[in-house]
Amino acid sequence: MWDQGLFEQIVRGYKFLPEWDARYPWQGQTAADTPSGYITLFANFFLEGNFRLPATTFMASILHFYGFHISQMSPMAMVRVRHFEFLCRSHGLEPTVEKFKAFYQLIRNIGFYSFGNRGAAKKILISPSKSFHDWKMKFFFIREEVMPIVMIFHESDKIEKEELPIPKTTDWYMRLLATPNRIFGEQVLAAVAMSDKRPERSEEVPVLMFNGEGMPYHFCSSL
Repeated sequence: MWDQGLFEQIVRGYKFLPEWDARYPWQGQTAADTPSGYITLFANFFLEGNFRLPATTFMASILHFYGFHISQMSPMAMVRVRHFEFLCRSHGLEPTVEKFKAFYQLIRNIGFYSFGNRGAAKKILISPSKSFHDWKMKFFFIREEVMPIVMIFHESDKIEKEELPIPKTTDWYMRLLATPNRIFGEQVLAAVAMSDKRPERSEEVPVLMFNGEGMPYHFCSSL
C-alpha cells in the first residue's frame, strides 16, 4: 500500500539528500501534476528496479538517446535498463546504448515507455515480474536537479521498429548470460558503480555473497 509512511521509508532508506526536497503528493494530485522545478518518480523504480539517485551516466544516455522523460518510463523499463547495466558492469563491460539495443526494442504502452525483447536476440532477463501492482499511483515529486540532463516529454505514439543485426559472435554478447532480476543492497550496487553510496564503516569491503561465500564482482552463469 502506498502511503506517506512508505514514502518516508524510501526517503530514509535510499538516503535522499534534504536539498532534493522529495515530496509526497497532496490528496488528489496525479503523477502529471508535477510542480515547477520538480520531476515525478515512481516508487517501483527503487523497490523493484535497483534505481538510485543520482542516476548513472548510462541511465542518462538511455533517456537522451530514446528522447523521453524519466517520468514516462515504466517500472519494467527501469528493471530492464538496470539489469542490463548490472550484467555489463559485473562482467567488466561498459554498458552502452548500442549494446542495449542488441537485446531490446523501444515500445510504448498506454502512454509509458518500456523495452521489449528484440525477436532474434537471446533473452538476458529471465523470470521478470509480470506486473507492478498499482505502480502508477505510487509516485512522488523530487527536485529536477537529481537528473542533471535535459529530458523532454515525448508525445508521439509512433515508434519505428528497428531491424538490427544481432552480434551473436562478439565476445561481449556471448558473455552476457540470462539471469533473473535481483534486488541488490547498496554494497553490491556501489561495487559495480551503480550507486554512489558506500558502507558506513570504511573498513567494510563490498562483497557479493553466494552460498555463504564471498565472490568477486563478475557475475557467474551459475548465479
